[in-house]
Amino acid sequence: MPAKRTALPPGLLVRTGKFVWNTLWRMMMSQMAPRNKSGEYVRPESAFRGREIFPKAGRYRLIVGMSCPWAHRTLVTRALKGLEDAIALTTVYPSTDEGRWLFSPDQSLLDCRTLPEFYLTCQPGYAGRSTVPVLWDSQTKTIINNESADIIELLNSEFGDLATGPDLYPESLRPKIDELNEKIYATVNNGVYRCGFAQTQAAYDEAVGQLFTTLDELDELLSTHRYLCGEKLTLADVRLFTTLIRFDVAYHGIFKCNRRRIADYKNLSGYLADIYQMPGVAETCDIDAVKRDYFGNLFPLNPGGIVPVGPGWDSLKAPHNRAQI
Repeated sequence: MPAKRTALPPGLLVRTGKFVWNTLWRMMMSQMAPRNKSGEYVRPESAFRGREIFPKAGRYRLIVGMSCPWAHRTLVTRALKGLEDAIALTTVYPSTDEGRWLFSPDQSLLDCRTLPEFYLTCQPGYAGRSTVPVLWDSQTKTIINNESADIIELLNSEFGDLATGPDLYPESLRPKIDELNEKIYATVNNGVYRCGFAQTQAAYDEAVGQLFTTLDELDELLSTHRYLCGEKLTLADVRLFTTLIRFDVAYHGIFKCNRRRIADYKNLSGYLADIYQMPGVAETCDIDAVKRDYFGNLFPLNPGGIVPVGPGWDSLKAPHNRAQI
């Protein structure tokens, strides 16, 4: 008779599996999401912060990834300012196996295959993070800026007659815009990442509490203001928009931001639809890229790589009645 096979005790299997996966998870998270001693995600600073622009059609190029909310800011601002013909666009995509942004063969710059290679070509010896967006000077072959907050300000103010859209950072509203930006960045824009990349329960609880406190406050503000600063759209709205539009699709699930959806907020959901329906904005939004890249590329958060079916963005096409506010 064949010998009976002895199964390992289920408890041992579970404990071994948890230990191995937890160890690997922490190793991968340490590379993807730097943390402090409390387990809270700490976003590294951008390395290129140049602000000198010589406005000339065709000289500058934006490098973006369609799933990235920080890059999306620059696309929305480029559209609202009417700079599509003046500033060229190159789209990169994330590799699930390499963990870096790649150029499509037909959009390669400086004969580079990857974005880190491009950074090194522009600045030999560069050892920092290779992120999007990038504002690149094709004449001098240099990276001008890779901080989205800077780039949208430059797109708004430094391209002179090439821009046809409204001023999104008016002098009279700058104190209010800056105040909102500071709070919204910490608790919402970066707050969703602090939730998703938290490596302790305490860090997550703090981040998710701050996130929804701010969303509640913004929903109340938008009950009496069409936009964050009143009747005119500003860069503060652009910065909030690119986080809100990803919220129900990605952050609510994969980042555990699931106390409420944006769809559950009367004013925030109408506000989101209002901006989405502005000329040129919907064309900058790629829901397939958002779902594919968040669920397919953040391996430590979704090891199976399964992309959920919904929700979509069809509701953003419905009447929003925000002009009545």
